[in-house]
Amino acid sequence: MGRQRVLSGVQPTGSLHLGNYLGAIRNWVEGQSQYDNYFFMADLHAITIPHDPKTLAANTYTLAALYLACGIDLNFTTIFVQSHVPAHAELAWIFNCITPLNWLERMIQFKEKALKQGENVSIGLLDYPVLQAADILLYQPDLVPVGEDQKQHLELTRDIATRLNFQFGDPKRSILKIPEPLIRPEGARVMSLTDGTRKMSKSDPSELSRINLLDSPDQIRNKIKRCKTDPIRGLIFDDPTRPECHNLLTLYTLLSGQTKAAVAVECQDMGWGQFKPLLTETTIAALKPIQDKYQAIVNETGYLESVLRQGRERAGEIANQTLKQVREALGFMNYPA
Repeated sequence: MGRQRVLSGVQPTGSLHLGNYLGAIRNWVEGQSQYDNYFFMADLHAITIPHDPKTLAANTYTLAALYLACGIDLNFTTIFVQSHVPAHAELAWIFNCITPLNWLERMIQFKEKALKQGENVSIGLLDYPVLQAADILLYQPDLVPVGEDQKQHLELTRDIATRLNFQFGDPKRSILKIPEPLIRPEGARVMSLTDGTRKMSKSDPSELSRINLLDSPDQIRNKIKRCKTDPIRGLIFDDPTRPECHNLLTLYTLLSGQTKAAVAVECQDMGWGQFKPLLTETTIAALKPIQDKYQAIVNETGYLESVLRQGRERAGEIANQTLKQVREALGFMNYPA
C-alpha cells in the first residue's frame, strides 16, 4: 500500500521564526517520510490583505529556500508555488458557484479579520476559504495538517466536496476525495520575547518579539539582550508568575538538545546576566546549519528555480487531472484538440 498523500500550504508573508520551526516545521520534517507530501507557497492567499508587490516574489522565493534548508526532502515532498498552477484559481471559481454565501459569512477568521480591516475588507478575504478548498481538493489528498485555527476551514472544504459530489457525481464513484484532518504531534509552544504570555508570531509589529531563522548573530544577541525578564535570581520552569523565565528556559532546552531536568539543574542558581549569553550562543549555534544550507541553496545558480519548476510540473499534472474531472462532471466543453 502506497503512502498517504498530504497537502499543506503556507503564506509567504513575514519571516519564519523559532516558533514556526520548533512548534511545527521540525516535527514535520522528522515525520515526512511517512507520507507523499505536496507543499506549496500560498502567494494567492497572501494578497487577501494589503501587501507590498515589491516583496511578494522575493518572500515566496525565500520561504521555499528556507523550508528546504530546514530539512524538507524532495524524495518525499513536492514543493511548488500556488499561482504557478492556474487550476487553483479556476477550480475556486467553480466552487464559488456552488458554495452558499452563508457558509462563508459564518467563518470565524473572516469575522475577526474583517473587524480589523473595516471598510477596506475585500471579497478575497471573505472568499479565501473557497480558494483554500480548491487548493486542497485539486490534489485529492488523504490528509490535511490542521491547527485549531484551520479546523473550520477544513470542514468547509469537506462540505464543498460533498456538495459537488452529490450534485454532479456518479453514486458509484465520487469526483472528489473527502480529506481527513491530520492532527500533528504538538510541537513546542514558543512564546514572544516581549511577552511570555503570547505566542511568538510573525504578525507581531515588534521585531524584538521573535528570533527569525535568518537573523544574524548580532541581531540575535540584541534581541535576547533586550528580551523581557524578571528581577528574580535563580531560573525555574513552570512558575505561572514567571512566564518569560519558563519561555527562555524552554528555548534553551530545545536548542541545546538537553532534557528539561538537566537544564533545570544547570540554571537553577543562574542570574539573567549569566543565562542570556548562554542562550544567545546556543541559539546562534543551533541556527547556523539552517542558515548555511539556506545560503548554499540561494547561491547555487538555477537550483531553486529548478526545484520549483519540477514542483509546478508534478503538481500541475495532478491538479489538471482533477480539474478535468470536475469540468466534465459540470458539463463544460472539452479543450480543443
